[in-house]
Amino acid sequence: MSSAVRMVQDEGGGPGVLHRPVCRVLQAHHAQMATVHMRDLFAADPARFERFSLRVGELLLDYSKNRITGDTMSLLERLAEEADVAGWRERMFAGDKINHTENRAVLHVALRNRGNFPVKVDGEDVMPKVNAVIERMGAFAERVRSGEWRGYTGERMTDVVNVGIGGSDLGPQMVVQALKPYRHPRLKMHFISNVDGAHVKEALEALNPETTLFIVSSKTFATQETMTNAHYAREWFLAQSQATGHIARHFVAVSANRDAVAAFGIDPAHMFEFWDWVGGRYSLWSAIGLPIVLVVGAERFAELLEGAHEMDEHFRHAPLAQNMPVILALLGIWYNNFFGAESHAILPYDHYLRSLPAYLQQADMESNGKSVDRDGRVVDYSTGAIVWGASGINGQHAFYQLLHQGGRMIPADFIVSVEPHTELQAHHDILFAHFLAQTEALMRGRTREETQLEMGSPEGGSAQTGQFVQHKVFDGNHPSNALLLQKLTPHALGMLIALYEHKIFVQGVIWNLNSYDQWGVELGKQLASRILPELQAAAPVTGHDASTSALINYYRRMRRPHAGL
Repeated sequence: MSSAVRMVQDEGGGPGVLHRPVCRVLQAHHAQMATVHMRDLFAADPARFERFSLRVGELLLDYSKNRITGDTMSLLERLAEEADVAGWRERMFAGDKINHTENRAVLHVALRNRGNFPVKVDGEDVMPKVNAVIERMGAFAERVRSGEWRGYTGERMTDVVNVGIGGSDLGPQMVVQALKPYRHPRLKMHFISNVDGAHVKEALEALNPETTLFIVSSKTFATQETMTNAHYAREWFLAQSQATGHIARHFVAVSANRDAVAAFGIDPAHMFEFWDWVGGRYSLWSAIGLPIVLVVGAERFAELLEGAHEMDEHFRHAPLAQNMPVILALLGIWYNNFFGAESHAILPYDHYLRSLPAYLQQADMESNGKSVDRDGRVVDYSTGAIVWGASGINGQHAFYQLLHQGGRMIPADFIVSVEPHTELQAHHDILFAHFLAQTEALMRGRTREETQLEMGSPEGGSAQTGQFVQHKVFDGNHPSNALLLQKLTPHALGMLIALYEHKIFVQGVIWNLNSYDQWGVELGKQLASRILPELQAAAPVTGHDASTSALINYYRRMRRPHAGL
């Protein structure tokens, strides 16, 4: 018996996805759809694209190449209604503390609230503080960009280094890369996150301390990885500048810990604040986005916020049946919980979006990679998908073989812009042709008869040719979404990111999860804090399992010659 069938037959479970009343109907519908091929769906409905596509501003979603009918979507919409997606959506926008395990509101939407309507947390409107920080970021960035802000020798800044990890690194790095066509001509942006010493050494080796500005991003200013790299950068800078007083000209902070920032040597006047209702993986809209403002300027950053706000307004007010984030979320539920798909591929056909898959890995898998529901019950149904991917053309020569002829269902999102940022139109036409061809090939496949015709071998042809026919047959019927941007502008990028944020939220509601805590990362941190001093212990370590203790002792023995001990 499949896990999906077992889950809907269980009378006991909680309010998770497959214990809702509509799911019995969905399961029966899935049994009918399991053998339906999308070729036949397109053949039967010439208007299928019009029925299963949606445009919001400059973003077009074509979801017609999915294993769905109108009945499928109606049933999935009922699932969203039974899960009270609309009610949870209003709680989030209203500032309710829907992150209940940490007693926090979830208000990344307030950070890009361009309508500036009041958003209250504990009775206080947060918008005046949000607007003040955005204004300070813009003013500081303009001083750096114009050359007014200078280093301790009077030189202009040429390089900016962001020191952070997780959401303090992946989000701003992805956006800075995506908006490279809008970058400041003098400023080069660098990101340091990995506590592997090779990362920080490699990043700094070609930089000049006199013209380098560091942004240290840590809410607590105590994150081990970030502060280890920040202190190394501090010592690197002091080795040349020779005076701690110069730190204030070359280091700024994004944090909530004023005392720790000052102790580091950073002028608290150059600390940019954010709040506990800003989740790390949803924080690029906050002061964590300072690298973005420095590189593209305050005006372009505002356009990024405006794009996200446009998607927020669509998500908040559009009916579920015409709601782009809801549609993407429901399709993901359909494949995850009824077809048993375990992963989801993000395939941007855009060089500037090459870091989007890594960004969405954290956004999605840290949010919904959970097996305990909001009420503390261990779930008996599949939750967050494994999110992965790469830029499209490169992926075609790497893992698309598995997508086309592997034995797993892997739904995929294909993302492309209509207008390129370069003048190389012929290149872009080739790129766009491949984008379209892959979605069509995944949907249509190629039958044995079609393969034989293309090989020039009709039925009954030579054994030498015929024996390889099956190797070239493609089943097709692999689902995909196509997301088309008019052009990768700050506004369009804001819409795209917010689209995925809300998709993740909707799936968390349907799975009855708290998508905004991440207790799963804490145990490893705690154990690392215990192990670190043991690496320097005088006596053999025995306090762990046999494997961990043996590896600690092996490392201690083998590292000594290299450490000069």
